[in-house]
Amino acid sequence: MRDRRLTEQRNPASERIDELDPLGIVDLINAEDRRVAEAVGAERESIARALGLVEEAFRAGGRLVYVGAGTSGRLGVLDAAEMPPTYGTDPSLVQGVIAGGYEALVRAQEGAEDDPAEGAAAVDDLEVDARDFVLGIATSGTTPFVHGALERARVQGARTGFLLCTPPPASLVEKVDVVIAPLVGPEVITGSTRMKAGTATKLVLNTLTTGAMVRTGKVYGNLMVDLQVTCAKLRDRGERILEELLDVDRAAATELLERAGGHVKTALVMGRLGIDAEEARSRLEAAGGVIASVVGAART
Repeated sequence: MRDRRLTEQRNPASERIDELDPLGIVDLINAEDRRVAEAVGAERESIARALGLVEEAFRAGGRLVYVGAGTSGRLGVLDAAEMPPTYGTDPSLVQGVIAGGYEALVRAQEGAEDDPAEGAAAVDDLEVDARDFVLGIATSGTTPFVHGALERARVQGARTGFLLCTPPPASLVEKVDVVIAPLVGPEVITGSTRMKAGTATKLVLNTLTTGAMVRTGKVYGNLMVDLQVTCAKLRDRGERILEELLDVDRAAATELLERAGGHVKTALVMGRLGIDAEEARSRLEAAGGVIASVVGAART
């Protein structure tokens, strides 16, 4: 019987891919990839609802927790890992859970996804509560580990969502707070969801965390100002941000950043208002971290 899951169906456009030359393979894959952004865009309202839930979780002192297996789990862990260096967040704010544990990041643990009890246990290990938003990621929509995790998260009072790339069953829609279902169509290689489905997943996760960081004051204009300089690359970026926004030279930006303890956002408030680091931090805290509320809109 033909599998009803869109992610497991054969793609008629690629049925003879094994007969193509290298350029033909590249062109075929690229043509299919072009469908991904459109499919994600069709889910814009659901993605926005999920973004609102992430923001609510952060403002309540909660977390965004991704739960997945295989490629889906790896992408969740990747997105979570990129938040601290990019936006200066605490590593606990966005977390990724993958079936099979961190060993599964580099070596497939295929059987790990089949046990819903393991998913529930992972949620218990994180002590998920009503402040959190837990997003299950399973492009096929059927991964037992993910469903087990979401069921336990709901019991604990957390808001939940599901990201999949096949039409969601009504039973799933009824259980979770938001469903995101970009229908990218069958994969070029049947069932290889690391391809279009994986790309769609990465686009959605990028949007959720980037949007949440913007909404919670981690971005000023379109600049990543809430970063702590921990390496030469980030120091250079931080100094360039201060040069541009404060209209100072590199030496002044360097000195200001040092007085701010390497925190660009604090340095910016110090430079704009002519205050010390302690006062700058106090004003930022009072404004909920939203820098525009302290110094006004970004100027170009």
